[in-house]
Amino acid sequence: MLGRVSDETVAQPREGEEPAYVPDPRRWRILMVSLVIAFMALLDVTIVNVALPSIRAGLDTSNATVQWVVSGYALAFGLTLVAGGRLGDAYGRRRLMLIGLAGFIISSAAVGLAPDAALVIVARLVQGASAGLLTPQNSGLVQQLFRGPERGRAFGFFGLTVGISSATGPILGGAIIALAGPEDGWRWLFLVNVPIGLVAMVAIVALVPKRHHDPDQPRARLDLAGAGLLGAGVLALLLPLVSLEGGASPVVVLVLAAPVLLVAFFRWESRLSRAGREPLLDVSLLRGLPGYSSGLAIGAIYFTGFTGIFLVLSVHLQEELGFTPLEAGLLMTPFAIGAAVTAPIAGRLVSLIHRSLTVIALSTMMAGTLAVALLVPQHAATALGMVLVPTLLVAGLGAGGVIGPNFTLTLADVPPRMGGAAGGAIQTGQRIGSAIGAALLMTVYHVTADATSAATGLRTALLTAIGVLAVALAMAVRDLRVRR
Repeated sequence: MLGRVSDETVAQPREGEEPAYVPDPRRWRILMVSLVIAFMALLDVTIVNVALPSIRAGLDTSNATVQWVVSGYALAFGLTLVAGGRLGDAYGRRRLMLIGLAGFIISSAAVGLAPDAALVIVARLVQGASAGLLTPQNSGLVQQLFRGPERGRAFGFFGLTVGISSATGPILGGAIIALAGPEDGWRWLFLVNVPIGLVAMVAIVALVPKRHHDPDQPRARLDLAGAGLLGAGVLALLLPLVSLEGGASPVVVLVLAAPVLLVAFFRWESRLSRAGREPLLDVSLLRGLPGYSSGLAIGAIYFTGFTGIFLVLSVHLQEELGFTPLEAGLLMTPFAIGAAVTAPIAGRLVSLIHRSLTVIALSTMMAGTLAVALLVPQHAATALGMVLVPTLLVAGLGAGGVIGPNFTLTLADVPPRMGGAAGGAIQTGQRIGSAIGAALLMTVYHVTADATSAATGLRTALLTAIGVLAVALAMAVRDLRVRR
C-alpha cells in the first residue's frame, strides 16, 4: 500500500527561512512519478512532427493551419512556465500537479476527438498551458526533496527524461501511426495520454505530500502584473517564430517589443523585492547568484542549437531520402541510447567535477554532430545507417551530460522556496531557445537546399547548430573559470 508521507518532511518555511532538511523516505518514488508526467508533457512537443501530413489529410486543412498544432502547444507551454513554477512555490506542488495534469488529460482527449482543425488548435493551446503548469513542479520537487550529491543524481534523471523525450518523439509517433493507421492514427498520439495521465494522477494523490500552511502566515499572492509583463515579453519573442513556421510573417515586428517588455518586467520585480513583497521571480537570483544567470543562458543557447538538429534530420530523411516516419525515427535512436547511458552517470559526477562536466559533454556532442555533418550528406540512403549510428551515438553520449548537470549547477544556490519559479525560468529559456533553433536551422536548410542541394543544406544547417553550441561551450568555459 502506498500511503502518504508526513507533511513535516517537506513543510514550507516562513518567509525568508529554510527548514532543516529531513530526507523524505519516498523521494525517489515521487521523482519517478514526476518524471513520467514530464516525459508526457515534453514528448508532446516533438511527437506530432511526424504526424503533420496525417493530421493535414485527416482534417482536410492547409499546411499553415496544421503547423499551429505544433506551434500553438510550444507557445502556450512557454508562456505559463514561470507562473506555473511560482504557483507551485506558493500554493504547493501537489495541487499544481493535479490541476495541470487534469487539464492535460482533458485537453489531450479533446485533441484526439476533435472534429475539425479549429478545435484541435484550441485544445492544443490548453494542453500546452497545462504542460506549463506541470513541468516546473519537477525542478521544484527536486530542489525540495534532495540535497547534495543526491540532487545531482535526481537532475541527471530529469536530464535523461528531457533528452529521451526529444529524441524518441518521432519514433513513438511513427510507431503509433503505423499501428493505428494513417487516417486516424494521429488521434492516438493524444488519446494515449488519457490512461497514462489517470494512473499518474492516482500516484500523485498517493505519494506527493500536501503543502503545510502556517495559519499565522498570510496566503501568498501571485504577482499578476509581473506575470502579465513576462507573458507579454515571451509572447513577443515566440509568436513571430511560430508564425514564421506557419507561413505568416506580419507579427515579426513584435520582436521589437520583446526587449522593452522584458526590461519592464525586471524593473517591476526589483521594485517588488525592494518593497518587501513576493515577486514572480526574485531577480536578485540573477544579480546575486552568477551561477544562476550563466546556467540559464547556457541552457537557452544549448536548446537553440540542440532542438533543430532532429527536425532538420527528420525532414531530410523523409523528404529527400524517402524514409518513412518510423524509419527516420529509428535511425535517430542511437542519440537517445547515448543520452540514456551518460545522463545517470553525469548526475553522479556533477557534484565532483562541476562545470567541467558541461565543457566535456558539449565538446563531445559537438564532435558527434560535426561527424554527422561531414559524413551523412556524402552517403546514399542504403548506407546511411552505418554512418548515423556511431556519429549520433557519440553526440548522444555528450548530450546526456548537459541538461541535468546544468540544472544542478544553475539551481545549486537557489532556495527551495523559489525552486519552482527559478526552474520555470530555466525551462522558459529552453522553450525560447527551441523555437529559435527550429526556425533558424529549418530556414538555413531550405534556403541552402534551394540554392544548391539538399545535402549541402543539411550540412550547412548542422554546422550552424555546431556554431550555436560553440557559444554555449564558450559560456561554460567562462563560468568554469569564474568558479575556479
